[in-house]
Amino acid sequence: MSTTALAKRKKRTPLQKIVRHWQWYLLLLLPLTWLVIFRYTPMIGIQIAFRDYRGGSIFAGDWVGLKHFQNFFRSPASANVIGNTMGISLYNLVAGFPLPIILALLLNACVSVRLKKSVQMITYAPYFISTVVMVGILQQLVHPQFGIINNFMKMMGLGNIMNIMADPGLFKSVFVWSGIWQFTGYSSIMYIAVLSGVDPTLHEAAVVDGATRLKRILYIDLPMIIPTATILLILNVGQIMNVGFEKVFLMQNTMNQSSSDVISTFVYRRGLEGAQFSFAAAVGLFNSVINMILLVIVNQIARKLGDTSLW
Repeated sequence: MSTTALAKRKKRTPLQKIVRHWQWYLLLLLPLTWLVIFRYTPMIGIQIAFRDYRGGSIFAGDWVGLKHFQNFFRSPASANVIGNTMGISLYNLVAGFPLPIILALLLNACVSVRLKKSVQMITYAPYFISTVVMVGILQQLVHPQFGIINNFMKMMGLGNIMNIMADPGLFKSVFVWSGIWQFTGYSSIMYIAVLSGVDPTLHEAAVVDGATRLKRILYIDLPMIIPTATILLILNVGQIMNVGFEKVFLMQNTMNQSSSDVISTFVYRRGLEGAQFSFAAAVGLFNSVINMILLVIVNQIARKLGDTSLW
């Protein structure tokens, strides 16, 4: 490109650039419209967390400042709800985050194409099971009288029949490990895609140098997926206070509520069932702010420790 053409290109105003490439901006119009309508416009409703809202217009009600936030922290249930939410999320992060990486590395190192495809199909399939069906399967598996788990334990003489879904001490493990079984295969797809881009000559050179399969995984494959894993870890930490409502609500009962009551179910009970809209909005806003703070902190740590970060 000549110097004159470069000078003309630099002189173009933003409006001229938009007119010149209007097709690309037209493609962006639909997702931007969706983003504004469903993500930014609802933020106007955040103000009811600071009002004494009783219904009607979201601009109705007297300003009460941080009253609802104070009521939440003074509530006897707040410590239990926050603890359960953090406990389930951290448990899921520690137990579930490394498994898709391990699965992707093992599948990438698998020599048999038939075995690789079979494992992929078996591990991907649970992802397409709906949450309602998943909880139904769990309830059948752990049923006190007809469940496979209890019948196996009884047959092996390992213990008496127990109601696993009603045991508060087992709720977190049942919730987390059923989720790991459902999502590990699907979560490994991104890592497998990254590993497919590894230059084969690196492995060939390593084999010539006498590197074992394990060393090739540790020194070639693993470093390639660390940037992707770092980004996903940052995003997961940024959602650490968001435990899915639907699955918890379906698994929850009066006997396990002490360990299954999380922020989303607490907001549902107080906001929708109890019609305490301002209180529920305050709790939800608190939840979102904590997630944002964690996201920023983890992103800063990742940027200082390595070259990979969200911004």
